[in-house]
Amino acid sequence: MELLKTVRKRSFLSEVAYIVLNIVLAVALLVIVLVVNVPWPALGVVLLSKWRVFAVRSRYWTANIRANMVDTIVGISMVVFLYAASGNLPIQLLLTALYIAWLLVLKPRSKRSYIAAQAAVGLVAGMSAIVQISPTLPSSVVVIAAWVVGYSATRHILSVQHESHINFLSLLWGFVVAEIMWLGYHWTIGYTLGSALQLSQVAIIIAVLSFLAERVYMSHHRNGTVVSSDVLMPALLSVSVIGVLLFVFGGAATI
Repeated sequence: MELLKTVRKRSFLSEVAYIVLNIVLAVALLVIVLVVNVPWPALGVVLLSKWRVFAVRSRYWTANIRANMVDTIVGISMVVFLYAASGNLPIQLLLTALYIAWLLVLKPRSKRSYIAAQAAVGLVAGMSAIVQISPTLPSSVVVIAAWVVGYSATRHILSVQHESHINFLSLLWGFVVAEIMWLGYHWTIGYTLGSALQLSQVAIIIAVLSFLAERVYMSHHRNGTVVSSDVLMPALLSVSVIGVLLFVFGGAATI
């Protein structure tokens, strides 16, 4: 009985420590952004927070890196957004609160619906961050970064399906995402969220197309073929959203 009490106490303390450390991480990024005028210290903190990836034998490093890619992408994206919102403290506080919600609410979940949400957040955040800094980068770097984000998000969601072709499908959709980003690099539309922070149109389009691709994949995975009734509504929704973005809000703001 005493042993059970000790285990419960340690579990409770571990849970409290986990919550506190994650809140400290998010607040630390905000403080660093407010104090320092360059992003490298904050990016260093994000990477240092992943020290457990390498706290195992080296043969597990590759698997750990893949498993933590989406979380790392969200963390790096948050640094980009915080710097882009410099001078607008309310927006920075909101971003910090959203990052805390990611760390404490969404990231620890393991059900498929939550895994899909994690992949979607990583995809949208990563692509938006890339577009945010794309004017300072050559197109080759932008395309490679987009491929990494697309590959990581795809692999993240396919990992729960025990997909035998996970590498091929992840590489393939990463390539599609990179191609769309290459097109978007030359004609980038953004929607202002505050100061210099922009929500990229190409990031939304990629997210919508990824949603459609996921519905097609799931229909084929369940039935051995793509059932039209499974993908009709997602296809109509995707076409509608992209149509509205291109023809109604197409000229909202240019990054």
